[in-house]
Amino acid sequence: MPEVNGPDDAGTAVTGGGDGEDLVDAGLWTVPNLITLVRLLCIPLFLWLLFVQEAQAAAAILLALLGATDWVDGYVARRFGQVSTVGKMFDPTVDRLLLIVGVGSIIIVGAVPLWLGLIVVIREIVLSIWVVSLLALGGARMDVTMAGKTGTFLMMAAFPAFLMASDERLSEGIRNVLELVAWGCAIPGLVFSMVAFVGYFPMGIESLRRGRAAAASAS
Repeated sequence: MPEVNGPDDAGTAVTGGGDGEDLVDAGLWTVPNLITLVRLLCIPLFLWLLFVQEAQAAAAILLALLGATDWVDGYVARRFGQVSTVGKMFDPTVDRLLLIVGVGSIIIVGAVPLWLGLIVVIREIVLSIWVVSLLALGGARMDVTMAGKTGTFLMMAAFPAFLMASDERLSEGIRNVLELVAWGCAIPGLVFSMVAFVGYFPMGIESLRRGRAAAASAS
């Protein structure tokens, strides 16, 4: 299921562009930024479906779609040369906000074990604070790891499955299958996420060293 240009596990870079590219800044009004804005505006819709309509299945489907389309804005930006400074901050911020709000809401309705939900939320919050601190101190770009991308993908499959499995309007058989799918994604997803989480700290220290060295040489 947030960050000011922080570790975007589902994206391409932690504190900058991605995949080693340095394209010309495309500005504010780009198609990728519009896609990201639509994803941001869907967060209130998710909350309305879950808490007002009490439609767990519909909310779960929306959350899954938002997670599955996370790669779209980044792909469009790279494919059509519309990478922008705003997008590099906006997209990962929305990603992390979506994950925190989504998982937090699922915890509130009791659709996921508390320990699992808290681990994910606390990880995202700590990671966000770490990255914001690096940016404030002049850290350089830090590429995401494959473990981080894999963990986020699995978690964005697990939590919608947990939520849909809690919808008592579905048959018991379907709910049991959904719960199996949820755990089948959550356990390896948690492992990959925590491996990436630990790895981002030494990577962050190195990015800070490189950023300060680059600033010193430029001055």
